[in-house]
Order: sequence, then C-alpha cells, then structure tokens
Amino acid sequence: MPTNPPRVLAVVVKHQGKPYNVEVDPESTGEVFKFQLYSLTGVEPERQKILIKGGQLKDEAPMSKFGLKPGQSIMMLGTPGGDGAEIARPKEKIKFVEDMTEAEAAQQEGATPAGLTNLGNTCYLNSTLQTLRAIPELQNALVKYEPPSASATGTMPQLDLTRQLRDLYKNMSETQDAFMPVAFLSALRGAFPQFAERSRTGQGFAQQDAEEAWSQIVSQVRQKLRIKSAPEETEASFIDRYMSGEFTSTLECDEPAAKEGGEQPVTSKEPFLKLNCHIDSTTNHLRDGILNGLKEQLEKRSEVLGRDAIYTKTSKISRLPKYLTVHFVRFFWKRETQKKAKIMRKVTFPHELDIVEFCDDNLKKQLIPVRDKVREVRKDEEDFERARKRRKRSQGLANDDVAGGHGASAKDAAKQEEKKKDEKKTTTAAAADGDVEMTETYKTDAEIDAEREAALLVAKKELHALIDPDLAKDDGANQSGLYELRGVVTHQGASADSGHYTAYVKKAAPVDAKTGKRKEGAAAAEEDNKWWWFNDDKVSEVTADKIEALAGGGESHSALILLYKAIPLPTAEGHLE
Repeated sequence: MPTNPPRVLAVVVKHQGKPYNVEVDPESTGEVFKFQLYSLTGVEPERQKILIKGGQLKDEAPMSKFGLKPGQSIMMLGTPGGDGAEIARPKEKIKFVEDMTEAEAAQQEGATPAGLTNLGNTCYLNSTLQTLRAIPELQNALVKYEPPSASATGTMPQLDLTRQLRDLYKNMSETQDAFMPVAFLSALRGAFPQFAERSRTGQGFAQQDAEEAWSQIVSQVRQKLRIKSAPEETEASFIDRYMSGEFTSTLECDEPAAKEGGEQPVTSKEPFLKLNCHIDSTTNHLRDGILNGLKEQLEKRSEVLGRDAIYTKTSKISRLPKYLTVHFVRFFWKRETQKKAKIMRKVTFPHELDIVEFCDDNLKKQLIPVRDKVREVRKDEEDFERARKRRKRSQGLANDDVAGGHGASAKDAAKQEEKKKDEKKTTTAAAADGDVEMTETYKTDAEIDAEREAALLVAKKELHALIDPDLAKDDGANQSGLYELRGVVTHQGASADSGHYTAYVKKAAPVDAKTGKRKEGAAAAEEDNKWWWFNDDKVSEVTADKIEALAGGGESHSALILLYKAIPLPTAEGHLE
C-alpha cells in the first residue's frame, strides 16, 4: 500500500556561508517561506533572492511546484535593510489581549467602542454623543479641560456640561461595555430644562430632537472649551476654530423703488455652526437643499420706502471649518396635530462633498487650485497603484507559464513585451570600427516605480505650495474645499416627538504602530470602508453601502445630521496628514 508524502519536509538554506535548517510546508506559499528565512537571517522578504531549481521564488507561488526533496540545498542572497542589524528582541514584553485590563483592551486599534444605555427615550442624546465623539481633536482638547471653580462661576461642578462631556468620553474610552450617561444627562437637563419634559402619553421622559441636543451641547462647549496651538498664542474657542464657519451675506430690497431711491445692499459677516439643507418638492440632493438654505426672504422696514418691504438675504461661505455639520431640516410644526411632523422626501448625499461652489469669490480663489491639484495627485496615486498590481499579476502569470502551470496566454506575453518596449531606454556605445552603435536597455520595475514616485513627490510639493499662506496658518480650516463623511445621526419614524435615533460613525483610518501615520494600500482602503453603527447599547460593524440607504423616502432610518471632515491632504513625504 503506497504511503502519502510527508506534509512537512526539511531543507537546508545557505546564506552568506551559514546553513539554516528550514521545515517547509508544500501547501504554503513563497511569501511564508520568505518570512521563515526573515526570522532566521534578519533579511526582509523584499530584499531576499532565492535561487531554487524550477523557477524564481515569488510570494504567491505554492512551494509544492518546486518539487523540493528532504535535505535539498537552497541558496539565498540578500542583506538586511537599514543598519544591517539582526531582528531585535522587543524592548517591551508582549501583552496578550486576555492579559490586558478592560481599559487597555478598549484602547486597542480595532476594538469595538462602547455603546450608551438608553435611560428612557434618550436615543436622541446617545446618537448625538457618539457622533460628536468622532472628532479626535475634541477628545484631545477635553482631556486638558479644567473647569473653573464653583466660587468663580457660581456653577456646581456636576452641572458643568463640558466637564461632564470630558468625564463621559474618558469613561467610554476605558470600556467596551455599554455605559450609562447618567451624570451627563443630569447636567443637560439642569442646563436646558426642555430635555426634562415628561411624556404626554405615559410615564417617563419625552422623546426629544437630536438636532436640538446637538446645538445645545455645541453651544455650551463653545463657551467653555478654549485652546491654543502655541504658548505665545491667545486662547480661542475650540468650536470656533474647528467647527465654526463664516458667512458673508448681502441683504437687498426686492422692490426696484428702493434701489431707485438710493438704498444700497447691506453686506455683513456672521459665524455659523451648521449648514441647513432645506427640503422642498424640488430637493433631490444635498446640494439642492444647501442652495435653498443660502437664500432666504424676510420682511423688514425700508427707510427709503417708509414702510415694510420684502428683502432677499443671499449668503456665501467665507470660511470653511475643518469639521462641517449639515442639518437636514426634516421637521416642521404641524398645527393640526400640534406636533413636529417629518418631511419624508428622499434626499441623497455624498461620501465626499465638494463645497467650493457655495463659497465667496475670495475663498474660491484660494480653494480651487488646491482642490484641483488634490484630485490630480489622487488620480496619479491610483494609477500608480493599479499599474503595480497589474504588473505583479502579470509576472505571476508569466512565472506559472515557466513552471508549466496554468499561465498567461501568448497574447498576454506579447502585451508584456510591448509594454517593455514602450518603457525602454536608448543608449549609445562606440562600435569597434568607430561608428556609433545604438543599443537598447530596459528599465527595471524598480526604476519605473522610482520615476513615478519621484513625479508624485514633485506633485505633492506643488500642492502644498498652492495653499494660501493665511489659510495654511489656520489649522482649524478646510484648505481644499473637499470633505469626507465621518458621522451620521439618523431618525426613524414620522415625528420628532416619537421614533428612534441611531448614529453611524466611520471607523478611524488604520494607523501604522511604528510610524504613527495612516496606513495606505488595498488593505487600508478596505478597512477605511467600515462603519460603526451605534444603536444605543448595541454596537455593530457595517459597510459603507448601509450609508446609502439613509437618504430617506419613508419612515425608515433617514439622515438628520451629517458630520463632514476636511479631507487629509497628501504630504510631501507621501503620507496623509
């Protein structure tokens, strides 16, 4: 009876004259084998060259295709990168998740964040708090917040809403279980008695509007939380720096008689904490609703006409904050029912928002060159990544052909050859008879990548040179006019006095533990597509397609508040800010 071949076999790998005994699983890949050698020699996988009978070792190639035999000798070339040191033993003892405290486990990258317990119709508050928590700068500033003494303000510490927000977020960061926001809710009701209103239909407290809770919390934090970027700077409100924009508005009488009488339009500047998306029968997209919100009519007295007249107020944005809040004005007062009714109309919104068209001319001049250059750099980066993947895939197919497997067709090989011809370098050399002879050499993949990376670096430097100096100094402003969606507060139901609120928050971009920079590449892009869904104490992970369903169109969950963040600009070092 025949015996099955051994699953694992031992081979000898020689590197710089030193033999290493390595056990190989034929069902594993070249990448696994390289990492085995990395652990023995300290030579990184990408710097290894493996001389093995049957073809060049590629990461994706199965080890079974080389027909390795026990005791077979394999040669490895390559030296470690950096200073050539061997793999260093970790300075800190590795701690496994099961050995971590609850707080340590909660702070690990990818850990499920804490939910909030519903304390009786408080989903409006829970969804608001979870979405505001998506602003890391806010959490960092709150950590440093020291409330003034009770004797100085006359306010008891437990009623300081900003202090309670600080403590709440700290407690939430140290657990993955649902947290009960009792102290914060008490402070909110103490500051704004409307949130202590009792239900008219039964026992307990009444449901409230999440947008009203959002606005009141932000207004309190605006007054109390002050920051400064440098010791020599004067303190500024956190909200004013990171979440407040500015309108430049023009108020003009609609009646020609006023203009003929010499009445001039009045221009003014005013801050705003949110953009309103007004919804009517023609509103289909967020853009339509924002335009509706930037023009309004009002009645006021005209001194020239000597009576009340209709005026039109037209607003343009003259400063864009790093974090932009957009409010869908879905609720209106319905006299028949004496309740806030809901506009059910479907209104779509983008994951990436270009807000430039709503800005005044001066800000447009600053933003448009940067915005266009960002898009150019992004396209170049995407093209570069696609080319690398395509080349790697083609090389894998070609290697399979060499090994006699199912590989690329003759047509694929011809395409590769044609591509190489396009990328060739032409040089001249002197022939024996003195004539100049043309010879052709081909760029290596590494040379092609180096040229493209150099071109990208130049483009990124050009991008940063385009940023207006005054805008560059304003670290709380958007410098490109482009935003990415980071959070959504949703409402389910037909009235603000009933129904249910939840929140969707985009997962933080994965960060490289060594460099502290955002990870890039396909894996990072896939992870960047994930969202947390906060349904009171229940927290689950969902994909971005769930966000598309929040446009409304019925009593199902529809977006009420959108939180956008200025897109990070590519830095000259190739990482995102």
